[in-house]
Parts: sequence; structure tokens; C-alpha cells
Amino acid sequence: MSSQRHATVASVGSVLPERIISNEWFEDLVDTSDEWIRERTGIKERRFVLDGQTTSDLAVQATRRALEAAGLAAGQIDLLVCATLTGDTPIPSTAVWVQRKLEIAAPAFDVNAACAGFSYALSTGTAFIESGQAETVVVIGAEVLSRVMDFTDRTTCVLFGDGAGALILRRSHDPGVLGSVLGADGRAAEILIIPAGGSANPPTHETVDANDHMIRMPRGREVFKRAVVEMAGACRQLLEKSGYAPDDVNVLIPHQANARIMIAVAERLGIGLDRSVVDVETVGNTSAASIPIALDRAWRAGRIRTGDLVLLTSFGAGLAWGANLIRWTGPAPS
Repeated sequence: MSSQRHATVASVGSVLPERIISNEWFEDLVDTSDEWIRERTGIKERRFVLDGQTTSDLAVQATRRALEAAGLAAGQIDLLVCATLTGDTPIPSTAVWVQRKLEIAAPAFDVNAACAGFSYALSTGTAFIESGQAETVVVIGAEVLSRVMDFTDRTTCVLFGDGAGALILRRSHDPGVLGSVLGADGRAAEILIIPAGGSANPPTHETVDANDHMIRMPRGREVFKRAVVEMAGACRQLLEKSGYAPDDVNVLIPHQANARIMIAVAERLGIGLDRSVVDVETVGNTSAASIPIALDRAWRAGRIRTGDLVLLTSFGAGLAWGANLIRWTGPAPS
């Protein structure tokens, strides 16, 4: 048996808010229709939180479901990493609010790489285990995007939804997370951005009136093209360095942004749709939460089995992107 430390998947869990928002809901707000949205995105509906619900509330629910699936207690967690762009508060981190609600004392911090956040967080959590700094890590992706959406902008408001997913990593002598590839290109930062609220453009009455605290995507076609290119490229790079080919992949889970993007990524890689998870229809784009939500739903539906080679990939504002390759070691779904 190898003495090397590896991070393996113990379980996964996810949650979607109760409030269902259909495409028709947007027809009174912007010039759109159910047919227009479905044709361009593959989205039929998404979930929004109720008044008073927060990102950390969703993160806690997802974490508890993952703990239950793994047969672990919250007190066994020794690190929380939360990927989010919609934290409860600028400070402290959302992970700290999760820690408080779970009533544990583990270190906790956030990662913000927008829709690529879960790839970055999973890579980070893996490194903590491999370096000997943690034994059990919860990697969370959680978002309440309904509170940073401009409901006068049809190019963005129809895309996003709220939700959370959590994956539990544990130390093992056997490989689980086989590798990661991360990338970023700050030259294109302005093509997907929330312009105000930071030190560059602090909150004022004018920024609020101008909706500058909401998501802006002024060059959507460029985002689409870059998403396909960078996700497919990251997957190829990761498979090559790990000694695998696309034919070896049992399940591909891309960031659930848009059905057309996901299909294009799978086609570039030569991975059939029977091995790809396209689960955006009733969830929408949940940014950093999309991969763990899709992973959990696919696992609970029996699409992921012990020993499967699972390829995750994401793309988001930054621009930022990533890919993670996992040999699935989680339990059978109950």
C-alpha cells in the first residue's frame, strides 16, 4: 500500500430552493419568451431563494446532506472551502457563517473565481489533504444569484438560478482526485463583471440607481466562444498529463451554464452525450454551485458508479477556468 497521501471523494450533497421560476415569469419583465430562452440556453426553469434565505443557509443544507451520505458528523470536518460570488457578507466569509451554523471549529474561507469557483476550490481542498494540513475537507459551491441579477437585462437575468452543492474529501492511500488544471485571463475581465461594490467603484446612490451592482455581460458571444475553447482545452490538458484519453472518461460534467455550450464542449472532446451531464433545464446556471449540484444529481440518479473516471470542467468571469479529474470513490446512493 502506498504511503502517499491522496484526496478521495467520500460523498456529495446538494440543495435547490423551493421557489420555482419558470421562463414565463420573465415575459412581464423583459422582451423574451419561453421559446426564446429554451432555444438559446436549454433552460426551462430555475430556483430562487425565499425572502430571508442566504447563501450560507443553502451551503449548510448541502453540507448536511453530504455528511449524511458519507456517514460523518459535522465535528469531523477540519476545513471548509466555499466557492461563491454571492457571499452573505463582504466580511466575514460565507464559509465562516457555514462553520457557525454547523457549530464546528474548523478553519474556513471562501474562493471567488465566479462560475469557475468550484474547480479552484476543489483543487485547493485537495492540496490541503495532500500536503498533510487536513484529513476531511468540505468543498462547497453556493450561490444566491437572484440578488445580483438585473431584471431589465434579458441577456443575463434569464440565465441564473440559486442553489448549493457540497463535496466531502477525505485522506486516503488510494488515488481519488487525480489532478487539476486551472487557468485565467485578466485581459478579458470586463466581458463578464459586476462593475460596482468594490474598492474600484464603491457603493453610492448613483451606482445603485444604475444597477451597477448586478451582473453585466456586454459581449455574450465572446463569453460563449471562450467558454467552449477554454473548458475543452483544460480537459485535454488534464487528461494528457494524467495519462488518459477522452475515451477513458465515464462521465463529463461541465459547468451548467448553457446547454449549447456543454454540448459543444463534449463534441470537441469526442465524448458522447450519453457520457455527458447536461442538467440545466430545471436548475439554470448556478455559477460556482453548478458542478456539485449536477454531480450530486447524476450520482443519485445512478449515472456515477464506484471506479468511474469523472471529468469536471468550468468557466467563468475573470476570465477563469478549470478542470478536475476524479476516480469516483463515493458510496452507492441510498
